Amino acid sequence: MSNAPELDAAGLPEELSPLDQILHRGEANPRTRSGIITLELLDTTPDWDLFRRRFEIASRKVLRLRQKVVTPTLPTAAPRWVVDPDFNLDFHVRRVRVPEPGTLRQVMDIVEVAAQSPLDISRPLWTATLIEGMQNAQAALMVHLSHAVTDGVGGVEMFANLYDLERDPPAQDTPPLPIPSDLSPNDLMRQGVNRLPGTIVGGVRGVLFGAALTVGHVVRDPVRRLGSVIDYAMSGARVIGPVADPSPLLRRRSLSSRSEAIDIEFGDLHRAAKAAGGSINDAYLAGLCGALRLYHQAKGVPVDTLPMAVPVNLRSDADPAGGNRFAGVNLAAPIGLSDPAVRIKNIRAQMTSKRDERALDMVGAIAPVVSLLPDTVLESMAGSIVNSDVQASNVPVYAGDTFIAGAKVLRQYGLGPLPGVAMMVVLISRSGYCTVTLRYDKASITDPKLLADCLIAGFDEVLALGGDGRATPVTFEQQSSPYSRNGSAAQ
Repeated sequence: MSNAPELDAAGLPEELSPLDQILHRGEANPRTRSGIITLELLDTTPDWDLFRRRFEIASRKVLRLRQKVVTPTLPTAAPRWVVDPDFNLDFHVRRVRVPEPGTLRQVMDIVEVAAQSPLDISRPLWTATLIEGMQNAQAALMVHLSHAVTDGVGGVEMFANLYDLERDPPAQDTPPLPIPSDLSPNDLMRQGVNRLPGTIVGGVRGVLFGAALTVGHVVRDPVRRLGSVIDYAMSGARVIGPVADPSPLLRRRSLSSRSEAIDIEFGDLHRAAKAAGGSINDAYLAGLCGALRLYHQAKGVPVDTLPMAVPVNLRSDADPAGGNRFAGVNLAAPIGLSDPAVRIKNIRAQMTSKRDERALDMVGAIAPVVSLLPDTVLESMAGSIVNSDVQASNVPVYAGDTFIAGAKVLRQYGLGPLPGVAMMVVLISRSGYCTVTLRYDKASITDPKLLADCLIAGFDEVLALGGDGRATPVTFEQQSSPYSRNGSAAQ
């Protein structure tokens, strides 16, 4: 019996992977909720009918946008994606208006409420909201997506059907409707029961064959084989084990959060990274570490390092857009280093070392076991598995200009979940700009204005390596900074 996953008409796995199951189950709990939100700033307000039609077409091309998750009544089978027979586009595609002239701060407050709200798990796990009434006749698009559907890189591919490369493209034909399924939780449970004998026999056969093969390898070459097991175990300990003591300032957790965002020209960040011998990602993390250093210093609690988790993309060209294909790298974030070039080199060395770990995908390896645990246990494990104060993601999107329903996308901002961490930071590079969106737990960060000021100053430290580039605040007004361009206290 083959263990290959069954695929649907679009080539996507029908069953949720163990990691996707964990993320799906977490949607009901505010402490483990894994929603991803992107906010796109548009240069004009698109025509509503044309906007709605773009999502209608996309939902017919991308099955995940019409699929819901069916979970068996008893766990005899894995939860499955099925095309929702009751799919209602008007539930998923919405429009709201901010008081004119709306600012990006007002829009971000709307987004923050959505980030703290659950998605309806009885329907396809996404919504798209057009936000009108912004200043300069602009608008914004907020897309809320469950992490169980896909990760950040997969989402870029999944939603590519929404965009055009010109403002007024030729009209598209409407694709045929996907065939819906009336599969119920009881039906899926019965299917699992009927397949259980074959599954057990196949599983036992696989275990016995694998055990015999392993024993044979050990008998022929005991030193190398047992050494390999020990090496993997040690690698796993390095991957998921603690790398730094947590910050005393960032320990508290709550259910309230806030987000801030800044813009940086892509070329400025690229030149700064190149000047220090690093990548865009290295420079981004160094800027974030600079902001954290300044915040801790201003609070009178300087620390040398803190634990930071950085997702690493494992997706290959052959992988479908759906599902999650990433692993987490734990860094001892060098926030005590004042020289931004030294920070970049330190981060690059750590990232290079961590990427080479044999057990890089340790969380994926233990996901089949973790997915069987009760919800209360999953909640208690969320912080310990992540084991970090901060998570920082980097998602490259589209290099050139893109349009949706006649409106040009000017910027894109990303808000990630807070799975037991104090802060989630997302860098998105698109159309010549990098945006950095910092979402944080309000119990951990008690001085929002100071943090916003430190965010600008921390990235300006890094940008100074490459020239005169500066970070621009977009959700807050920059205060008179207590820091000079090099990050030291002004005299």
